[in-house]
Amino acid sequence: MLENKNQEKTDLESLGEFGLIDHLTQNFSLTQKSTLKGIGDDAAVLDFKGKKTVVSTDLLIEGVHFDLSYMPLKHLGYKAVIVNLSDIYAMNAKATQITVSLAVSNRFSLEALEELYEGIALATKMYAVDLVGGDTTSSTTGMIISITALGEANTNEIVYRGGANANDLLVVTGDLGGSYMGLQVLEREKEVFKVNPNSQPDLEAYSYIVERQLKPEARKDVFELLNQLGVHPTSMIDISDGLSSEILHLCKQSKVGCNLFEDKIPMDPTVISACEEFKMDSTLVALSGGEDYELLFTIDQKEFPKIKGNPNLTVVGHMTAENEGAHLISRNNSKIPLTAQGWNSFAKHN
Repeated sequence: MLENKNQEKTDLESLGEFGLIDHLTQNFSLTQKSTLKGIGDDAAVLDFKGKKTVVSTDLLIEGVHFDLSYMPLKHLGYKAVIVNLSDIYAMNAKATQITVSLAVSNRFSLEALEELYEGIALATKMYAVDLVGGDTTSSTTGMIISITALGEANTNEIVYRGGANANDLLVVTGDLGGSYMGLQVLEREKEVFKVNPNSQPDLEAYSYIVERQLKPEARKDVFELLNQLGVHPTSMIDISDGLSSEILHLCKQSKVGCNLFEDKIPMDPTVISACEEFKMDSTLVALSGGEDYELLFTIDQKEFPKIKGNPNLTVVGHMTAENEGAHLISRNNSKIPLTAQGWNSFAKHN
């Protein structure tokens, strides 16, 4: 995890902005038919041939969204792409292109940025998207990454947050809480390292949850699965800020309520054991942890037979009339109002 102090470093100033962009992007090739012109001109040229274009942007700031004391630069590059692609899949669209803009301080060498771009390149390869542009500039405070993702979809395929109806089933992909608990493990090891820089953490028992934090995956497979099953969600959102927060977004946009059943929330056994170790409530972690990048969507009850028994999908509740509000139905059958306690970038963080 720690940078090799003996490694020779190339000062970014020696390349200049355009030389840096040319160097970092020289090995990216174009794969999408919709990309007519990528990097190398004043702007990229894309042709979606009558399809709708879907666009999403995220900003990642060192010290707010990531900590380089335990986040390897290659993982950061990969994750920065993934969080944007997740938003495209949450629209039920196919991700096709990205742009990458980067601001870095003079403590970063060319070799450090090469590592970052290795991760970006791996993500573009794994998810078959083209890098078609971006920008680089200097920063006085560290690293800032901004990625824009583009995608395409037919008009009738796009799914918004506002289409859920009362009695629709609420479905979640994968399992929840892993990323947040992985973060707890990494933060704990960081504190141990501060006290004893020679300590080597043994993270094998936490490998699943640490990977959920450092190298999440966007659910392109679910986008493809729903198309294969002939399931058209009525509303959809990705789980970046915690389950409760995302449910409330769907409720607000769709003007419905919701009953979420605590005993249905999918969690990996390693998440539950980590919660016990850290003396945290596992349900609260799933509801408020965030950064799982799973998909949360609603379907008409008539479509339930199409997803029944699928290991990737879990029905966790159903939508209700708006005046009934959004509630968690606990294991002892009490009704608890859902509150948005997910990630708030404007809140004060320790």
